[in-house]
Amino acid sequence: MEKEPPVKKTSAPSVSQINAEFVTQLANKYWAPHVKNKLPFDAKVMEDIYQSEILKSKFAIRKIMLLEFSQYLENYLWVNYTPEVSNNAYLMSICCIVNEKFRENVPAWEVFKKKPQHFPYFFKCVMEMSLAGAKSNLSLKEQTILLLFLDHCFNSLEVDLIREQVQQLISLPMWICLLPARLQHELKKVPKLQKFWNLIKKNYEKMDKKDSEQADRERTFLSLLIKKFLVVLSSILPSGDVSMEKVHYCERFLELMIDLEALLPTRRWFNTVLDDSHFVVYCHLSGLPLREKEGHLFCQLLDMLKFYTGFEINDQTGNALTENEMTTLHYDRITSLQRAAFAHFPELQDFALSNVAAVDTRESLIKHFGLLSPNTLHKVGSYLCLLPELGDQEDTTYDKEFLLELLVSRHERRISQIEQLNQMPLYPTEKIIWDENIVPTEYYSGEGCLALPKLNLQFLTLHDYLLRNFNLFRLESTYEIRQDIEDVVSRMKPWQSEYGGVVFGGWARMAQTILSFSIVEVAKPNIGENWPARVRADVTINLNVRDQIKSEWEGLRKHDVCFLITVRPTLPYGTRFDRRQPFLEQMGLVYVRGCEVQGMLDDKGRVIEEGPEPKPKLRGDTRTFRVWLDPNQYQQDMTNTIQNGTEDPYETFNIIMRRKPKENNFKAVLETIRNLMNTECVVPDWLHDIILGYGDPGSAHYSKMPNQISTLDFNDSFLSIDHLKASFPGYKVKVTEENPSLQIPPFRIKFPLKNVKGKKRNADEEDGESREGDNTLVVEPHVIPNRGPYPYNQPKRNTIEFTPTQIEAIRAGMQPGLTMVVGPPGTGKTDVAVQIISNLYHNFPEQRTLIVTHSNQALNQLFEKIMALDIDERHLLRLGHGEEELETEKDFSRYGRVNYVLARRLELLREVARLQESLDVPGDVSYTCETAGHFYLYQVMSRWEEYMSKVKPKHGRNVQVEDAAAQFPFHKYFSNAPQPVFKGRTYEEDIDIAEGCFRHIKKIFTQLEEFRAFELLRSGLDRSKYLLVKEAKIIAMTCTHAALKRHDLVELGFKYDNILMEEAAQILEIETFIPLLLQNPEDGFSRLKRWIMIGDHHQLPPVIKNMAFQKYSNMEQSLFTRCVRLGVPTVDLDAQGRARASLCNLYNWRYKRLGNLPHVQLQPEFRAPNPGLTFDFQLINVEDFNGVGESEPNPYFYQNLAEAEYAVALFMYMRLLGYPAEKISILTTYNGQKHLIRDVINQRCASNPYFGHPSKVTTVDRFQGQQNDYIILSLVRTKAVGHLRDVRRLVVAMSRARLGLYIFARVSLFQNCFELTPVFNQLTARPLQLHIRPHEYYTLDLSEKRPEHPDQVVNNMPEMANLVYTMYMNLIQNAQNRQVQLLPPPSQEQAAADAESEQSQLEQMAEEPSTEQAPQDTPMEQQEENQEERPRMPEHPGRDSDSEDSGAEEDA
Repeated sequence: MEKEPPVKKTSAPSVSQINAEFVTQLANKYWAPHVKNKLPFDAKVMEDIYQSEILKSKFAIRKIMLLEFSQYLENYLWVNYTPEVSNNAYLMSICCIVNEKFRENVPAWEVFKKKPQHFPYFFKCVMEMSLAGAKSNLSLKEQTILLLFLDHCFNSLEVDLIREQVQQLISLPMWICLLPARLQHELKKVPKLQKFWNLIKKNYEKMDKKDSEQADRERTFLSLLIKKFLVVLSSILPSGDVSMEKVHYCERFLELMIDLEALLPTRRWFNTVLDDSHFVVYCHLSGLPLREKEGHLFCQLLDMLKFYTGFEINDQTGNALTENEMTTLHYDRITSLQRAAFAHFPELQDFALSNVAAVDTRESLIKHFGLLSPNTLHKVGSYLCLLPELGDQEDTTYDKEFLLELLVSRHERRISQIEQLNQMPLYPTEKIIWDENIVPTEYYSGEGCLALPKLNLQFLTLHDYLLRNFNLFRLESTYEIRQDIEDVVSRMKPWQSEYGGVVFGGWARMAQTILSFSIVEVAKPNIGENWPARVRADVTINLNVRDQIKSEWEGLRKHDVCFLITVRPTLPYGTRFDRRQPFLEQMGLVYVRGCEVQGMLDDKGRVIEEGPEPKPKLRGDTRTFRVWLDPNQYQQDMTNTIQNGTEDPYETFNIIMRRKPKENNFKAVLETIRNLMNTECVVPDWLHDIILGYGDPGSAHYSKMPNQISTLDFNDSFLSIDHLKASFPGYKVKVTEENPSLQIPPFRIKFPLKNVKGKKRNADEEDGESREGDNTLVVEPHVIPNRGPYPYNQPKRNTIEFTPTQIEAIRAGMQPGLTMVVGPPGTGKTDVAVQIISNLYHNFPEQRTLIVTHSNQALNQLFEKIMALDIDERHLLRLGHGEEELETEKDFSRYGRVNYVLARRLELLREVARLQESLDVPGDVSYTCETAGHFYLYQVMSRWEEYMSKVKPKHGRNVQVEDAAAQFPFHKYFSNAPQPVFKGRTYEEDIDIAEGCFRHIKKIFTQLEEFRAFELLRSGLDRSKYLLVKEAKIIAMTCTHAALKRHDLVELGFKYDNILMEEAAQILEIETFIPLLLQNPEDGFSRLKRWIMIGDHHQLPPVIKNMAFQKYSNMEQSLFTRCVRLGVPTVDLDAQGRARASLCNLYNWRYKRLGNLPHVQLQPEFRAPNPGLTFDFQLINVEDFNGVGESEPNPYFYQNLAEAEYAVALFMYMRLLGYPAEKISILTTYNGQKHLIRDVINQRCASNPYFGHPSKVTTVDRFQGQQNDYIILSLVRTKAVGHLRDVRRLVVAMSRARLGLYIFARVSLFQNCFELTPVFNQLTARPLQLHIRPHEYYTLDLSEKRPEHPDQVVNNMPEMANLVYTMYMNLIQNAQNRQVQLLPPPSQEQAAADAESEQSQLEQMAEEPSTEQAPQDTPMEQQEENQEERPRMPEHPGRDSDSEDSGAEEDA
């Protein structure tokens, strides 16, 4: 297949190129947004652009990018489109730009929605052009572009404008294209359809000529398109030259067919039409699959299409078919064929009388039917309604091969999808790892099509949903594995030795050469399976390496995944490796197989088990690991070896590679997904359709749930009755308590349930009374029962005054159903989440809540806030490895909780001993929980009951106030409480206090009863399991942990009723879905009652490292984002309290009605300007420095020295004015720039106490979810906008600062970008040079009035550097003058030398920007040597979790 050159370099035109381009000159005359007097529309200009820029360049991406970027579609093509000016060039131009928008992943249909009136005509023209093809003088390349445009339309059914046009092409009337006999056969299957069909016919007959012609065009469109495709396909011969344009057209056509088959609304009627056209059979028998190179991708796409055409689903009802139903369908097909054979074809007598299992294999079908003549085969086909009738004297026009394949492929036994999946190896092998149609390289440009599943809005069944996610997850991890293998093997430098063996010229930390490898066990298959139950092998390596690396190898844990690699290099010793050449041939890599570590062997050859006991010390450097191999892969390899005589790969391995544990959990996740597909995965009924993307998107909202709860206790959500009234605008509030002094929280609220949202009622339907009741809330204040006399008995209280929207989110979260909360930056998402958790805990004490987040950091923030509320900490549990980072002394991990319970038990038993002593009861009752229980029953309860009988008022007898205190039996026990315990004011108050005291005592014994199990369970593991399954009410974990441990949790019988997901828009679709199924269904139903997702789809999505999966397969779409796209109702939080109002304006345009909380306008810190800086936000233009703008020392590793220096100079300036370093963070959009800024800081500031390090220096992507007072942002790029075009990244970048945001960028580049205009219009309205006021200091109070001083304007970076230098020298001079020796004073010569070196250093750095950064592929030893040659640099500033990943930019 022709290799398209990597589009990398061409896809980034520089500003100078853009300005020099013919397109840009035209844009500046006709449509550029910033031009005031534009020339009127001229169709010839459009025609010229299409002919000279697009066609002539053969649709070069760079040209189309320029046009799209210049807003050609928005400001020229579509605004001027009318049927009168419509022609081929016009239509093609629009289609090209729309396709480019999809390739770039920017919204494509917005411009059409604004002016929709001509869209139907435009779409009709595109349809006609697609069919006319060569008749309209269109090349195949142009027809392929039209196909791609149609594909995008079919995949955008959620857009009303598109759906209206597309629906006509795929509705029931398209069955007019079926064979009449087939049509009758299909209509008989579903009786209702016959009625619909008769109606369609009636309506068609009533139409006038014009309408009926249009209806015909729509009905037959796809059928005619298929016929046209088959003509193109048949023109490709099995050998000889072939036009790649034809091949690309065929590939894109298959992609369109797959996409139509993989969506239920398009598949429902189309599947039958596709089957009737025998499309798959024609493709299978065509010449293209026989061409090994050019037909490779076509074959893979054809396999995908075969999979979907035979998918296990009922097309009409949309229900998934079970294994049994599929078998029944297969048997019906074969038996109907046998009946036909028996009645009409005596030559098939044998076939007709055989049992089904004997004749349903491909071989036996060919044996029976292969002997028949073509005419007989045609008759069999027409009898089955597959082919038109054949007249008596006629001969068939079809060739025998086609007729035979048609019958065989239709009736052969298919292996079920789940069986296929169970037989599939989970580890990738070398065949998949380096197949670029399946795992594209990092240079995927988005031009070609790929054999990958897509995640769109809808899925056929849960099985289809899981399978697509399974495949994509597997391939994304394969891509990461490929990067690791290529890195490790090239570091090992395998060369061919003089004697033909392998010699390794290098070394790698993550790999070792294998001394010996042997298979030690192949267990018998389980019943019903044909692969071994397990395969184990021993791998021996020599660890003659540094101690640290040795301990890493010895620390491999059970279930860690390693890879076994065979290399047979052909290059002689000492050859340099060329990264541009294909990897496999250079390295001679032959095999890759995965394995899972069972453990290391001791001296006696036994596996060293993991556990608390110390590991045995092993002598020498030789270590042997026992590993499990993948039984499916082993079976396939052995079968291949025996049948084809190929070599046994297991005798050839010479490298073992390990991976970082954090990135190595793919196998466990894949196994989890596979297990889910093998079990009856029960999603709650109310969620099923929403997850698949069908039905009413609002059906799971609480207002439509049948089990809505009318009365809810809002606990401490409201601070006062006024807060409550303000929280429900539009409702009347009726308080049951008349006395205002008693109208205090907590409140119970009774909601009117009749108010089902979305149903408009007629005023005359119901009387006024019931309507009035519809929006009245009955509020009942209630008193929390007294919990005891000690200060710590008082419940902790919420102190946040929630806004009405936040209260709506809390209310929705407490009701059953699906609640989706969109939380823009700074709107208190976590506070809402914590309040929902607290309210569920108090309203439904018997229910359990699972908290899932994307990162450990978010989980820790949640936990810290939960602990501030009234939740008993014995009910909290945290699973996973992140609990170490919790900023509390308390340990919420499993074992931490076990220790807490044991310590708490002893504490409570001591209290029991004190109580026993105070009551003078003899014996040792505080020995165990059991004895304490007896003591409570026989001693404590009896005394309390006696007391109550004495002080309860009886008929005709008054009780004195003093009696309540005098008769109380536990005075001595409560002698250490604040005295006096009894106030003696009223009888009611004292009785309430007495009951509170008894509740305190009772709670001791209830807790001891709960902890009694810990006396019976001895091992830590059993105790931790008991905690998880019985004791904990609020269980938290990350989504990764849920995916890894699902099997264990289900085995334990883990149960939960509610799920709350934080950061839901950052979690992969599949990792969002798995936590719904961490429990076994009860009686076939899921017990899940609530699912609360809190996230923000306008910020960054999950990180997908491979561009193809991210863009082509849309793998970065989270389930949260998909639900928003589907129209699931959301609660959008609408008041932010993080940033100044002016900073909020930079991103609030992206959200519905995002306003500010009052304190943002009132508090002095938000009102005062930033000292020393004129503006609170500013965009500062940075031109090239010494002729250099952005540089790229490695692919995607962008740096910009001028911006890095300028950003650091501003940081130094702010530090000199007295700004605290921890209040400033420096962010950038690329990893390369992050490392450059860190290096500049190390050189300029690190060792100097005046400057120090900023709080963080990191990328925007890493800083999501965090904030700081002042943000300095570098946008790096000067040639192309790059990935900041993704508005979500821009929103994150703009919303990190609370008080000041200073952006360094090339303004001329970014201000032209259509997606970024709402922000850059605001930024460019202010001056583009930095305005400063060096006379103001940070300590100055500027809240009243600013001193009258002119601004100082900084023109460029060198000027800023000099200014900072001068300020610094003045500061040192002043310090010396005051005799305060802060730093040893520099000598005069030194000072002068410094002044010169500052400038020369800048110039030197600009000349060699890439020397700042050690290249990524330098081996460890060389990097260490480099470090020693130059003066030792201080540690990186702001070193955070991402300081290791200096590889290709993951967010590039």
